[in-house]
Amino acid sequence: MVIVYFAALFFPGLLVLLFTRVTYNRVIGLVLTVGLIAASVYKGYTNTFLLIVIDAFSLTIGFWLAAKMKPRILKKN
Repeated sequence: MVIVYFAALFFPGLLVLLFTRVTYNRVIGLVLTVGLIAASVYKGYTNTFLLIVIDAFSLTIGFWLAAKMKPRILKKN
């Protein structure tokens, strides 16, 4: 069970970063990740309220990191 919480802490944030890099838009990256999490809730893989809170925290951190990543990439060019 600890692995599930550990995965919920890191994977949604990493997905936001991945989708942000692919789409070049952090809002679309966030929406795609929220859609994946909503599908997992619908299928029953996310079954506790604490797991949903951890997912939301990870999404927030991923969105913040995507915002910090964008100016650094633009400055590099």
